[in-house]
Amino acid sequence: MSHFGLILDAAAGTTSAFGQYGTTIIMIVVLVVVFYFFLIRPENKKKKKLADMRSSLSVGDDITTIGGIVGKVVACNNETVTFETGEDRVRVQVAKWAISTVGKATQEQPK
Repeated sequence: MSHFGLILDAAAGTTSAFGQYGTTIIMIVVLVVVFYFFLIRPENKKKKKLADMRSSLSVGDDITTIGGIVGKVVACNNETVTFETGEDRVRVQVAKWAISTVGKATQEQPK
């Protein structure tokens, strides 16, 4: 319907307020929608997935920190995680936000 009004205005040689600003407003709205679906929404999904992963940590899980340290979880509370790393079983305590990946514990099969 608005396209029909624009055609009539163009034929009459007049411009309406919508003709001057309407297209700009529509383009801004379209741009905001595109930004939401391509930038904001995927980032929120990623944050939620990371939060779920960090909240589901349990003793025995293999983890990697954001600094690249790899180990096995030995203790976990609301704010921090303690894990063992290396052959000498050094224990390291880090904040949960410093965990980048989690590999779930698997049952070792006897040889």
